[in-house]
Amino acid sequence: MPDKVVLVLRFHPVGGEDVSVVCRDFSDENEALEAVAHAIDEHRSLVLNEARYEREADESGIVINMANVVSMRVSRTDGAATGQYL
Repeated sequence: MPDKVVLVLRFHPVGGEDVSVVCRDFSDENEALEAVAHAIDEHRSLVLNEARYEREADESGIVINMANVVSMRVSRTDGAATGQYL
């Protein structure tokens, strides 16, 4: 099994501000996108075991209700350079 990488998941919820989660639950961006797509298709939440909300220091489990998410982005970096949502 490949090593886990640090990924930034940026979610844009319905009627809310963007939320960033830094996680080590996936081996690459494609695996993260597949997990998000399955959660949306199956009408369930996305469960992250090794994640930090925004830039908090502590890592913990996070559950994200995908029913409230309009769009999301997966990248290895975060910031203005990542651009806008499509």
